Amino acid sequence: MSAKNAAPVKYADAPVNKALSPEQKIKLYRDMCRIRRFELVALKHYNSGKMGGFLHLYNGQESVAVGCVSLMGENDHIITAYRDHGHALAVGMGMNECMAELFGKKTGCSKGKGGSMHFFAPDKNYWGGHGIVAGQTPLGAGLAFGVKYKGLKGCSLCFLGDGAVNQGAFHESLNLAALFDLPVVYIIENNGYSMGTSQKRSSAYPGCLAERAEGYGMKWELLNGEDIYEVRARVNEAMVRAREESKPMLLEVLTYRYYGHSVADAMHKKYRTKEEIEKREREHDPVIIFRNHLINEKVLTEKEATEIDQAASKEAEDSGEFAEQSPLPDPSEIFDDIYWEVDNGTEAGQTGRHFFND
Repeated sequence: MSAKNAAPVKYADAPVNKALSPEQKIKLYRDMCRIRRFELVALKHYNSGKMGGFLHLYNGQESVAVGCVSLMGENDHIITAYRDHGHALAVGMGMNECMAELFGKKTGCSKGKGGSMHFFAPDKNYWGGHGIVAGQTPLGAGLAFGVKYKGLKGCSLCFLGDGAVNQGAFHESLNLAALFDLPVVYIIENNGYSMGTSQKRSSAYPGCLAERAEGYGMKWELLNGEDIYEVRARVNEAMVRAREESKPMLLEVLTYRYYGHSVADAMHKKYRTKEEIEKREREHDPVIIFRNHLINEKVLTEKEATEIDQAASKEAEDSGEFAEQSPLPDPSEIFDDIYWEVDNGTEAGQTGRHFFND
């Protein structure tokens, strides 16, 4: 299904959005502000040399993670790639555990052993955080298979970037999802650049990337990710369909990242013009767009919106202090948390046969 032929919709009036209480709308705004402020504080500490490894920031894409996660029920699962901080905070992970993980500290969500690309919260149905491009897409199909196998009414939200659509694992996942009628919603967060290469120079496509789903007999849609109301309305339809009909779907969400592929991407103002970045920040910022929505709806005042943002900023700064003061992992723990079988002393863990029988 092509978005070009869809009838115009007032997404604020979509049932799933009209059902939101003022308190729920304010929470959506607060969650977006918390992601924005967390990323800015993380960037500050990374640039000061307090973090190692990579740091892939989510600034400019907050409406996608927050909008999608807000639709999740108890049997829904979420998995994503390495730009995972926004999804982590959206599902309810704390800033302290997330910031400490960036610092490589023991109090981090992965005990300081994962870093930026490996945030996990199984208790919140959040399965990471994966550093291999498209490596999460077979796992997203697997989560959906598990939901279907258990006879549960739920779905899997599997996020990927526009660069991942050219990986073989992604196409294998689409094939299996279509063959087995798996309740998985693949969400391409298309921020326009595969690392430092524009979409037109990196991918072959007729109209949009989501059209590739047609090769697998899978439904697809293209949507604008800058307005959280549109994200919620359009993604909700795909999730309901996945739960009720056990059918997969491919969504392409047009969005934009304000910084480079990672903080190490020193060329991000070379392959994009300064004017392009500033125009996106000025005219298409998802946080500002939703803030204006809520003020126009009289859900928030300018003063209240500013106070929410300031509180998010303080929380982020405090998480940086928490991370700095936290201890490093003990070297004696280097082999812990690698295999569940070993950590829990099962027979397989004792014999070394972790995955296969004799």
